[in-house]
Amino acid sequence: MIFRETTLKDAMIIEPELVEDNRGFFSRMMCRDEFTQHGLISDFVQHNMSFSRNKGTVRGLHFQRGVHAEAKLMRCTRGSIVDVIVDLRGDSVTYLKHESFVLSAENHRMLYVPPGFAHGFQTLLDNTEVFYPVSAAYTPGAEGGLRYDDPLLRITWPLEVIDLSTKDAAWPLLRQGQSPIF
Repeated sequence: MIFRETTLKDAMIIEPELVEDNRGFFSRMMCRDEFTQHGLISDFVQHNMSFSRNKGTVRGLHFQRGVHAEAKLMRCTRGSIVDVIVDLRGDSVTYLKHESFVLSAENHRMLYVPPGFAHGFQTLLDNTEVFYPVSAAYTPGAEGGLRYDDPLLRITWPLEVIDLSTKDAAWPLLRQGQSPIF
């Protein structure tokens, strides 16, 4: 696996190395030893799958607070997404900065999202599937979110947002000078 730093501290793009032959390919998606060598959490306790029928669907931006803050390992297994992460750690040099990544079934890239980040994605194709293990179980009382269109973040989504949950549309906007979430 090839680990590449992003502009956001502690987040990484991971590219599996494919071993190909006439049957197709084989690759490792996660190796505890390699994750540990790069300082990444590798103890995933829940594996999630998301399916979106329509391109332009946005899911997020989500996070969990406190002891329930979670690392995520995002992988698009069908279709294509733009994955967006926002650093919410008040003591980080990249606080409230965001970065976007294209993950697709074709490029096999994965995105490691550390605890203390908000995360969301937009589907670029119909019938898109995303698989992602997380390091903490979903805890309703610890969940939080940011609006996908928060003017303070200025995230540019590549497509018109055509589908969004009522819950994701209702997250509060950030305020200038607001106390850090983490």
